Amino acid sequence: MQSDMFDAQHDGMRPGPTPPEGFPEDAVPARHWHRLPDGRLQCDVCPRECRLQDGQRGLCFVRARQADEIVLTTYGRSSGFCVDPIEKKPLYHFLPGTPVLSFGTAGCNLTCSFCQNWDISKSREMDTLADAAAPDAIARAAEALGCRSVAFTYNDPVIFLEYAIDAARACRARGIRTVAVTAGYVHDAARREFFANVDATNVDLKGFTDSFYHKLCSGRLQPVLDTLRYLKRETSVWLEITTLLIPGENDSDAELEQAAAWIAAELGPEVPWHFSAFHPDYKLRDRLRTPAETLQRARAIARRHGLRYVYTGNVHDPEGQTTWCHGCGEKLIGRDQYVLSDWNLDARGACARCGTLCAGVFERAPGTWGAKRLPVRLGE
Repeated sequence: MQSDMFDAQHDGMRPGPTPPEGFPEDAVPARHWHRLPDGRLQCDVCPRECRLQDGQRGLCFVRARQADEIVLTTYGRSSGFCVDPIEKKPLYHFLPGTPVLSFGTAGCNLTCSFCQNWDISKSREMDTLADAAAPDAIARAAEALGCRSVAFTYNDPVIFLEYAIDAARACRARGIRTVAVTAGYVHDAARREFFANVDATNVDLKGFTDSFYHKLCSGRLQPVLDTLRYLKRETSVWLEITTLLIPGENDSDAELEQAAAWIAAELGPEVPWHFSAFHPDYKLRDRLRTPAETLQRARAIARRHGLRYVYTGNVHDPEGQTTWCHGCGEKLIGRDQYVLSDWNLDARGACARCGTLCAGVFERAPGTWGAKRLPVRLGE
């Protein structure tokens, strides 16, 4: 963290100084902010609650004060577009095997020292946003490319809320679904508006202690738990969870037991939980990679708490990446990372052997996209 940019206020952070280059001419008015008695404008998108003087950017970098309003400086700008397998988000129970058009912008409202997309999420250069596309252009491109969905990913989409929502509405008008890959660090009003326009989400539950969030992310755990509860109890958004396990930080049996018990009690046994392996990156290069055995241990703990769909990611582990019927043990969807090998669901999304429903959003047959990655340009 650059100490000259922040002070100990609002989760230990405050907005950065006035940027010398100014803001893009096409910055658009933002929502979810209010004026304080001292004249500053407070951004109400996330728990940071950045309080901005004229010309200041929030910690996320992309929301800024321009004269008497807060604007989004990255509307219509992307760090790039790529067609990915939906399993890469990761979403295993949402349109399996289908391609998803993925894009992000720049910036983030957390400061994770282990960020594995840091070149995008930590970018402070507008040149990062080399590809431009209006919301309808994104929807038209997804349709032309045969994508069943569009994903807001690479950096957290809650910080480019206005752009993401307009893109989601354009996609819905063309029958394209939308996916948010997010840390869930968002205030209630913005949370409600954002997720009202999204069909599926993977929420990154980074750890299960406040100390982890404070030490490694400069954030707090509770807002993320509030987002998870809200999604499960008050929306129809398909929800999956991911936890990146970092050796010595969030991989103890005790912490995993607590997290598994909370998910089972508060969200229920049908929410898929993905464990992924850490590799040294960004500011956490002095740690060892997460061994596959750690992911398998975490999966076993979660399953002991009654969670039905628990997965190991970014390691070779077909057993831990396969969806099994919780009724009879039949292999429902066989996977080796992003490639599907088996499909034993009927037209209702139920086990073809015993008829037990599998939770998720399924079509009559799986997609055949596989592990392909297709970069595309949408610049207008």
